[in-house]
Amino acid sequence: MRGRPGVGEPLSSGQTPPLRLCALLRPDSFALTALLALLTALGPMSVDLYLPSLPDIERALRAPAAQVELTISFYLIGFALGQIFYGPLSDLYGRKPVLLAALGIFCVMTFVCAGASSIEALIAARFVQAVGASGAIVLSRAIVRDLHSGARAARELSLMAMIFGFAPIVAPLIGGGLQTAFGWRAGFLFVFLWGAGALTAAWWLLPETLRARPVMRPRLLDHFRGAALILRNTFFLAHVGIVALSFSGLFAWISGSAFVLQDLYGATPVEFALVFAIASIGYLVGTSVAAFTVMRLGIERTIGAGAAVLTIGAAALVAAGGAWPGVPVALAVPVAIYLAGLGLAMPQAMAGALQPFPERAGTASSLVGCTQQTAAALMGAVVGHTLGATAWPLILSMALMGAATLVLWLAIRGREMEHASAKGE
Repeated sequence: MRGRPGVGEPLSSGQTPPLRLCALLRPDSFALTALLALLTALGPMSVDLYLPSLPDIERALRAPAAQVELTISFYLIGFALGQIFYGPLSDLYGRKPVLLAALGIFCVMTFVCAGASSIEALIAARFVQAVGASGAIVLSRAIVRDLHSGARAARELSLMAMIFGFAPIVAPLIGGGLQTAFGWRAGFLFVFLWGAGALTAAWWLLPETLRARPVMRPRLLDHFRGAALILRNTFFLAHVGIVALSFSGLFAWISGSAFVLQDLYGATPVEFALVFAIASIGYLVGTSVAAFTVMRLGIERTIGAGAAVLTIGAAALVAAGGAWPGVPVALAVPVAIYLAGLGLAMPQAMAGALQPFPERAGTASSLVGCTQQTAAALMGAVVGHTLGATAWPLILSMALMGAATLVLWLAIRGREMEHASAKGE
């Protein structure tokens, strides 16, 4: 007797296959959520861990600060461009094989970063490293949408964010310690080991969650054409706007904090890491609150609460910059408030953007990530090229993004948006 078709097998007309899990992790298990968080943490680890080393890279490779800043900006550009392709490819060939290929690229290029002998080589390697890392976050979101919808998907994304929220807390501390003991190359070797561990875990444990692929595969170009339909959806665009604006404020902090705290405020690499970790606790708090409240409050109200907290943090940052210039810890608390708002708003906005497209979850996830990272790259470049003798370019950039997020949420919270969200929940 012939069995039912599984993942990736041809379907007869009208058949809907079960989700076949050949790996060890069940779709409703916390272990799968933790594995997806491990994968998505590759991105933050690749940036946050080497931030304490930026001044040392500047000296060791004899490069100006603006060029060293490009190792972040080009990483973000690569992260944005890579996400364009992974989603459509995974809709066509499955989540797992595309993810494993992305992780392989990431590991190889991280090792190349560790051995770079010039700033140009490091910038180029960082770009390709980011192309690999982008696959992990795109496909993790797509896997969540394969398995869940509505507020449940938002809860899973918040749980993932809560787990990988430890990365920006511990990464600068690890990076600062490695920088002090061994120099800047040691941080990249640590990230390489992290990536190799993630690749091994995904290979052995991750299930294929794409439930069905048609007998006649559509061309990849057809998937890109489908992106045009997604981009005409106002519900999608509104939530992507919230993601992009709030996340850009975070990357203003990531791009400029090392130079502000160490070069302008005189903090050591370890002191910088401590301030960065204190600020990052806010994100952990925000995602934790969201994970346990979004099922009750709903996606839109949780986003609104996050947008309000973002704005409070932004206002407090402006006040702190004016009242206590040159004091590193004075920036930590307002940034922590901002990041708490980010933790409340961003995972829910991502879930809201993916909600209308269960059949194109990979493509929608690619568009969310590409927009998010492009906005972040532009913000990083602006902050990097405007920082000078004061911290105000960093402070004002974060303040502007926080206020803009709240304004956008207020503009879209009408009955039509609430109704669309309620149908998804």
